[in-house]
Amino acid sequence: MGEQPIFTTRAHVFQIDPSTKKNWVPASKQAVTVSYFYDSTRNSYRIISVDGAKVIINSTITPNMTFTKTSQKFGQWADSRANTVFGLGFPSEQQLTKFAEKFQEVKEAAKLARDRSQEKIETSSNHSQESGRETPSSTRASSVNGTDDEKASHGGPAEAHLKSENDKLKIALAQSSSNVKKWETELQTLRESNARLSTALQESAASIEHWKKQFSACKEENDQLRSKIEELEEQCNEINKEKERNAQLSRRLQELETELQDKELELEELRKQGEIIPELMSECESVSEQLQAAEKKNKDLEEKVRTLRTEVEESKHRQTNLKTELKNFLDVLDGKIDELHDFRQGLSKLGVDN
Repeated sequence: MGEQPIFTTRAHVFQIDPSTKKNWVPASKQAVTVSYFYDSTRNSYRIISVDGAKVIINSTITPNMTFTKTSQKFGQWADSRANTVFGLGFPSEQQLTKFAEKFQEVKEAAKLARDRSQEKIETSSNHSQESGRETPSSTRASSVNGTDDEKASHGGPAEAHLKSENDKLKIALAQSSSNVKKWETELQTLRESNARLSTALQESAASIEHWKKQFSACKEENDQLRSKIEELEEQCNEINKEKERNAQLSRRLQELETELQDKELELEELRKQGEIIPELMSECESVSEQLQAAEKKNKDLEEKVRTLRTEVEESKHRQTNLKTELKNFLDVLDGKIDELHDFRQGLSKLGVDN
């Protein structure tokens, strides 16, 4: 039946840098198919991955291999036959866990197959050693016993045992020959794989140089783009500042337009008021004339007031004189009244006397 896939997944494939043994080198441009294969004829397991027509992983699983998770989505294992370290980057931690579990399962199966193969080799080796020990004894028996009858009577069971052992050795030899053919076939396959891997390694080296050049070009382009982005950011900042200034100017313009409208209203009112200015001027002249007349009248009135005040003063003075004269008159009148009273009393007395 040959090799059959028993597990398949997709991942990004990496190999350790052979020069530094530290950095990872991408073996695939994108995620590729990575499969476990089982060869029932050789009873062996391999991990194989192909990118287009290029074999990027051809790793035979041995019991000594270990798959190590170095992060949540990345794992690696070392292949001493290929003299490299393979790394796989998975889209999710779940896929990494499944691949690691399958690696452990295949590793245990490879260990079991190796143990069984060693048991078969040890069994065939023991059989060959037993037959080697028994053959000299039968020779000694035949040489000691001498006659053919003695050989028939004493050597029969030993020959039957030897025959069975020889049959077993023939079977073991046939199996060994078959195993040798298998090993030769596997060796040839490994040589072909090594040749393909060497070719792939050379292609990888050329691809690495190509990618290095592309990386340098991309880095330069990235630097240029960063410079352009910085320039654009500065321009955007300037544009934003200019927009802010324009917004301020727009607000100021609206305020000025509002003020202009207010001023126009005020001017219109002033124009309306200017139309009545002649009337106001004529009224003002009339009021001025009236004011002048009033001032003249006021002066005349003040003159009259001063005259009246003088007259009042004179009148007060005359009144004072009159009061003095009146008092004197009253005093004289009182004297006269008293004299008249005395006269009346005298008359009264005269009348009584008469």
